[in-house]
Amino acid sequence: MLRLRWILLAALLSLFVAIMGTAYFLELQKISRLTAAVDERMARLVSMSRTVQELQEKVAFYGTPEGVAHLAREQYNLAFPGEQVYKIEVNKEKKSEDSLPGEKR
Repeated sequence: MLRLRWILLAALLSLFVAIMGTAYFLELQKISRLTAAVDERMARLVSMSRTVQELQEKVAFYGTPEGVAHLAREQYNLAFPGEQVYKIEVNKEKKSEDSLPGEKR
């Protein structure tokens, strides 16, 4: 009967080790998933805070007289009295002389 006790003890011990090993492995997987989620959200948070900072800088700039003048010139094509405004147009039509050297026509 002494051998049966040792066999039972070894079986219980191996069962305990298997359960604990599986639980440990599952916890490691869960930790890696949570770490990846935290890293992703941290990157998103940094990106959003940079965007907020840029927008705050724009609000501060456009609150000044220089910012208002810049906005009026850029979006509404306004100018100060006596200023001359030049509009430059670029023609995007492709000519045959503009082809690359060695290119067959």
